[in-house]
Amino acid sequence: MQLRKHLLKQLSDGEFHSGEALGEALGVTRMAVWKHLKALRETGISFEVVRGKGYRLPAPVELLDEQCILSAVTAETRARLGPVEVLLEVDSTNNRLREQTLKGAPSGAVCVAEQQTAGRGRQGRTWVSPFAENLYLSLLWHSRSGAMALGGLSLVAGLAVLNSLQEFGIHQAGLKWPNDILVNGAKLAGILIDVTGESSGPCAVIIGIGLNVRMSHPASGGIDQSWVDLHSLTGAVDISRNRLAAGVLDKLLPAIELFESHGMRPFMDEWRQHDIVHGCQIELQLPNEVITGKGCGIDPAGALLVETSTGRRRFACGEVSIRVAS
Repeated sequence: MQLRKHLLKQLSDGEFHSGEALGEALGVTRMAVWKHLKALRETGISFEVVRGKGYRLPAPVELLDEQCILSAVTAETRARLGPVEVLLEVDSTNNRLREQTLKGAPSGAVCVAEQQTAGRGRQGRTWVSPFAENLYLSLLWHSRSGAMALGGLSLVAGLAVLNSLQEFGIHQAGLKWPNDILVNGAKLAGILIDVTGESSGPCAVIIGIGLNVRMSHPASGGIDQSWVDLHSLTGAVDISRNRLAAGVLDKLLPAIELFESHGMRPFMDEWRQHDIVHGCQIELQLPNEVITGKGCGIDPAGALLVETSTGRRRFACGEVSIRVAS
């Protein structure tokens, strides 16, 4: 797998490279180069082959790089971070960090990947994860508070991602409880929280973030809802995913620390400013029923408040999915 990463780095400029030149750069034969390229194609990575010219990717691509991410974060973030693992392919960055947690990974450990083969959203949904087109990032945090106290964490993570996007010129995005970042009703990013450990004691929290950067329409064929990416919003063709990852980490780590110490209260006013559900007629999908009402914000535990025909009701994170009623 490491050799394939080096092979892709050689091709990342989008120019043609002969099999002989690639073999010399990597210290392998032309046949070995072809075998590795064939294996990459089988994972869904496309490249062009032209007799007499060689191989090239359809367009230049900035590959994710640990040192690029670490050099782009602030000194404060760098001090909070654990190891940063950059993978060419993984089933899920959350799954990978869960495995690393069992091996004793420290708080602040990060996993990013170019491609996920089994990316996950909430409630078992698939998160479409094409190669090098988006950002797939997971962060491990060891919490002292216990799982019961983490109800608002996905909201805090959403705010952190939203704040990082503002540095890329995205000011029109809003937050849909409990874990989506939308622009004009289309999803730009999502949060997935996995927790293992005690309900009222130490636990490991894995915060997974999927953020659309420049996704091709063929790759998006498996998405069953409206989506948008940074490229279409900004028109920029050179958005750095390494800088984007660094910006997310710069906002996320201090937000988690503040949440760990003070809960949702320091974030309530900011959430209200970006809450796209507040005041809307909504439908809440429970396992066995659908509830309609008006969104009334959140409570200090991060639960959604809904005004229904029988009065105001509270719904905790993880119990419901939600959509704005048409």
